[in-house]
Amino acid sequence: MNHHEILLNISKIIERDSKATTYKFALLRGVIDIIQDNSPYIVFMDDRVYIPTGLLVEKWMLYYYPIFESGEHIPQIYGSSQVAFHTQIEKIIDAYRMMGGFSGFYNDLKNKGIPQHLGSDFFRLAKVMARTITKMPMKYIGRSITDEYYSIFQYRPGRMRGVAEVMDMQFLIDTFGEFSIPLTYYESFKILGSFINGKDSIFMKWAEFSVNASGKRLSVEQVVNKVLKSPITERAIRESKQLYQTILQKEGKVHCVWTGKSISAFDVDHMIPFSVWRNNDLWNLLPSSAAINNKKRDKIPSIELIDARKEMILHYWNLVYKEEPVRFSREIRLSLLGRYPFDQWHNTAIAQLKSSCDHLINSRGYEAFQL
Repeated sequence: MNHHEILLNISKIIERDSKATTYKFALLRGVIDIIQDNSPYIVFMDDRVYIPTGLLVEKWMLYYYPIFESGEHIPQIYGSSQVAFHTQIEKIIDAYRMMGGFSGFYNDLKNKGIPQHLGSDFFRLAKVMARTITKMPMKYIGRSITDEYYSIFQYRPGRMRGVAEVMDMQFLIDTFGEFSIPLTYYESFKILGSFINGKDSIFMKWAEFSVNASGKRLSVEQVVNKVLKSPITERAIRESKQLYQTILQKEGKVHCVWTGKSISAFDVDHMIPFSVWRNNDLWNLLPSSAAINNKKRDKIPSIELIDARKEMILHYWNLVYKEEPVRFSREIRLSLLGRYPFDQWHNTAIAQLKSSCDHLINSRGYEAFQL
């Protein structure tokens, strides 16, 4: 498998694999950080790369500690208020509030060892984290590429010990076995990992430059929030949807664009999801039944589906064009027509829509939506 295929797979994993929890992101981030650290515990054997699971447990502790310490409700899972190790990490956080907080915990973990009176609590946290890592994201990552479990990550448990005299990083490394990934994935993570993690992304470099240029009066977080700010607000989305609903109400009968079925109540669906392509144009808004819209969510319409529903899509485009000709023609020219003449806009816009969706599915790794 070449690097292009591996990068496409990584993109599919990030976009398509289950997003019910943040575990997938924490696992990928941890593996990339370990590789970027060039850990001396990394071993190469038979086209696979082996890494102690304890190194991942340490990364997870460092990722999740400040999230739960903050006091803000920052959800890490859908459908539940707690991650698997919520209770255990809260005990450690509470204990360290008077012992140096996050920095005090890290210093003990890396240098001094966890105090003996916290040994049992620390071990329980490490054990639950190791079990969560190996039984959940490691098992399921790659299911968007193949139906097999553990298709990319493979895990080999270690000889589990109880509470040791010294509870530190070495204890984690020695206790929780090892996992492996294909060498090709390791090489891709080594080359592009810092960009995937964001440490060397354009946004982060921009923010760091601005912070230094300000004499460090600003924080990276302040600059990143501004750099990433979208010009389209929730109010703008509501206004566009309200306008679209008004147009449809004049039509009287409304059909779900994806099924063709008549619907009395409808959702206004972003054909190409707003979260993927921050586009609030009228051509990108189409009526859908609530059930179908919920099923589609952040998926991209497949080429086959667009072909099958072409007449219905054009019907609604014509309807909106009739009511809002100036706005519609301006928006569709900028997004789909480009330099092509407007008098041929129907076929040109459908062809470009299919091209954009094909790119998002096959080059960016987003999941296709099909009925």
